[in-house]
This record gives sequence, structure tokens and C-alpha cells, in this order.
Amino acid sequence: MPEMIYRMLGKTGLKVSILGFGASPLGNEFGQIDPAEGIRAVHYAIERGLNYFDVAPYYGRTLAETRLGEALAGYRDKVILATKVGRYGKDLETGFDFSANRVTRSVEESLTRLQTDYLDIFQVHDIEFGQWEQLIHETLPTMYQLKQAGKVRFVGITGYALHLLKAVAEVAEIDVILSYCHYNLMDTSLDDVLMPVARQKDIGLINASPLHMRVLTETGAPAWHPAPKKVMEVGRQIADYCRSRGLDIAELAMQFALQHPHVATTLVGMSQVREVELNLNSVGITPDPDLLAEVQAMIKPVANIAWREGRPENYAPNAVEKQS
Repeated sequence: MPEMIYRMLGKTGLKVSILGFGASPLGNEFGQIDPAEGIRAVHYAIERGLNYFDVAPYYGRTLAETRLGEALAGYRDKVILATKVGRYGKDLETGFDFSANRVTRSVEESLTRLQTDYLDIFQVHDIEFGQWEQLIHETLPTMYQLKQAGKVRFVGITGYALHLLKAVAEVAEIDVILSYCHYNLMDTSLDDVLMPVARQKDIGLINASPLHMRVLTETGAPAWHPAPKKVMEVGRQIADYCRSRGLDIAELAMQFALQHPHVATTLVGMSQVREVELNLNSVGITPDPDLLAEVQAMIKPVANIAWREGRPENYAPNAVEKQS
């Protein structure tokens, strides 16, 4: 059985498992789950050394937080618990609220659902859906007040648009940044855009979606995936190729992502013991260099393709239109 590896989460002083538990599936975000199996998965993960658990009010529209809170009863002191604020629905006009009042109410609601009296990490959820002035002058200052009050230990930001995460990190006192879909086999632009400022300011870096929102799986991407079709096609090709070489593409993708020396933890959505076990099998495993080189050569024509996410003024300069 592989031994868990731990890294420092930037300047927080927290030591986190390089494999993090993404709790969004506990909220039925990817289909109905067995709640009892979800609880077993959380407990098994903790027993096997995972200590970083990430959730949000948005996941399952509060259901994921509620279920994770139930699962962590009696285990709270064994985990580093992160949740988010600002995103509550899908619609741009009604699903987001980054106001001071909502931040203050949201933290209390999350604490209740998670059955705890403090959060280790409190993050703005998907900053590309917010407005710069409000994020910098209202949302984050309110979160800093909650930090001073002892409700939360550390403050962070999350999102898709790397240039925006970088811009906020340059002007605000951020403890952690969660970036998704920007460090995996399909896209490594995290290294070029975000890594320099994170290292310079000793900001803890969290990588999510190491399977590129399921492009890098045997079943392939869901129909709603926003990446261009050519990305999906290459995903299927490399899945087939890896299978012909006796390896599941998800294994190679996890091995690759977990090797990053400056990412503190990589989040993967899990809700079953079997999923925890499969992901644990990639911890500390170096990818086959020949297979990795062959797969990267196949990916090269579609590497680092970003899509538009959030408010139009927050689109990344190189982002392509979402697929219909």
C-alpha cells in the first residue's frame, strides 16, 4: 500500500496530503450516490492518510456540506476542512452573491451544515463570476474580518481564469489559491501563469480537476463539458491508446498530476471507497516515461486550450467560446 505524502500549504503552516478529497460528488453533482457509501468513503480516506477535504455550498445546493458534516462527526480534528463562499447556483445573475452580508451569513450556514465551529480554509468560489471592485474591496476584507474573529483560519480564492487568480494574488493577501483544469495532461498553463506569483508570495497552491473534468477517463467527458470537440476527440484517442498499453488513462493522469513538486494538494471528486482506493494507487508512482511522452505528443495539438468562463470582462485572453 502506498504511503501518503504530505506537503506544506504555502505559508499557512498546514501539512496537507498530496491527494485531497473533493466532496462535490457527495452532493449528487454527478448523479445519485449512496449516502452511506459516501460516509464510508470519507472515513476510509481519513484512515488512509487523506487530510484535506474540500466542499462548497454550491455542491448539491448545500447537500454536499450537509453530508460531509455528518461524515466528519468525530473526525473533525483529523482533517483540514475547506469550503467556499459566493457561488450558490448556476445562473450568472441569481447564482452568485459576493456581498459582505452574504459572506457573513454564508460562513455561519456552512459551519452549521459542517457541524464545526471553525473552518481551516475559506475561499471565494469562482472569482471570474465576480466583479473586481467588489471582490477586492468588499468580499475579501469581510473574509479577513472572519479570520480575525477566529471563524476561519485562512482565506483563499478559487476559479478557472488563471490571469484573474494571478491578478488578485498580486494585490491581495491570499493564503491559498485553488485552480482547476489548468494542471493535468491536457493543460499545464498553471506553471506559466500562476506558479511564479504563488511561489514568490508563498501562497498554498491547490490543483483541482486532474482528469480535466473527466476528459481523461475511460467513460470520457460529459455532454456539458465546455471544451472544444477536438479536445474530447484527443481524450478518447489517448484513452484508447493507454488501454492498448494496459493502463487506464485516469491512472496515468493522476500519476502525472500528483508529481507536481509545488502543488500542495490535488483534489479529486470521490464518493465511494473504491474511488478512494484507485486514486491512492497513484500516490508516489512515477508515470512510465515512454508512455507519458507518447501521450503528450498526441495531446500537443490541443494542449492548453482554455474556454470562456464567468463574466465576459473576466474571460482569459486566449479563451475560446464554450461549445453549444
